[in-house]
Amino acid sequence: MENRNTTNTTKNNNKTMSYENVLEKLEAISIKLESYNDYPESASNNAKKAIKYKEENGSSCGTRVGWTRARQLADKKKISRDTIARMASFKRHQQHKDVPYSEGCGGLMWDAWGGASGINWAINKLKQIDKK
Repeated sequence: MENRNTTNTTKNNNKTMSYENVLEKLEAISIKLESYNDYPESASNNAKKAIKYKEENGSSCGTRVGWTRARQLADKKKISRDTIARMASFKRHQQHKDVPYSEGCGGLMWDAWGGASGINWAINKLKQIDKK
């Protein structure tokens, strides 16, 4: 019987694509649109720190989207206006940013999304983009 689990894969022209492949294709499309990678190095470093912790200690924190964002920031990839808007909206989680990685998800995911420098850059960048 065919596997009907579509949460991790999607069918496209009779080809099965993983969630990560779909994200890569969508990212490639969004890069063709205006995109940016002038976020602070500290935002990349925060994301790298979160990724390193997860790789070394394991973690059930965050979503695929959050970890995809961390990888984009860590790799200094260009991100679209929509992605920048999602980063800016992550400010709502600021009250949890000081939770130690080993005690909960707040600090880990705050850093995965670029930390204070990444979130503040996103807020300011969004204003700049929307003025155009």
